[in-house]
Amino acid sequence: MDQKNFVVSYQTFKSLNELSASDQELCLQAEEALKSSYSPYSNFKVGAALKLSNEEVVTGSNQENVAYPSGLCAERVALFTVGAAYPEATVQAMAITAKSSNFVIQKPVTSCGACLQVMAEFEQKQKQEIEVLFYCMGGEIIKVKGIKNLLPFVFVEERLER
Repeated sequence: MDQKNFVVSYQTFKSLNELSASDQELCLQAEEALKSSYSPYSNFKVGAALKLSNEEVVTGSNQENVAYPSGLCAERVALFTVGAAYPEATVQAMAITAKSSNFVIQKPVTSCGACLQVMAEFEQKQKQEIEVLFYCMGGEIIKVKGIKNLLPFVFVEERLER
């Protein structure tokens, strides 16, 4: 038997003021994306903003449906928009934030497993890591470089690419 360990690398910031101007702007654009969230069932709004290599910023918000599995998270809305509208661009960074009308969010909300898998495939496809900012409005921000820090056992099967 071999014992192996993962080391997760990330940074934390106490407020937006500690971030670079570019990261601050991306977080604010994720916050702006909350306005287009369709979340009448959970009342939990999520916004994402993606900065592309061509300097475009693409946003997405969660879109719910009364048949819960039919909804889609903000991260995947934004990433699939990039894939459809900007197939040659690479995603350099993304910011994700959340807001609830039912309770106060006190720490950054991280992405679900399905979103992490899609983010990981974007990294693999573009051969470049994505910087991710999990932004708690009025609170802490977590900054991660590369999805492997979030999903170390990402599903990859090279034989499917043939």
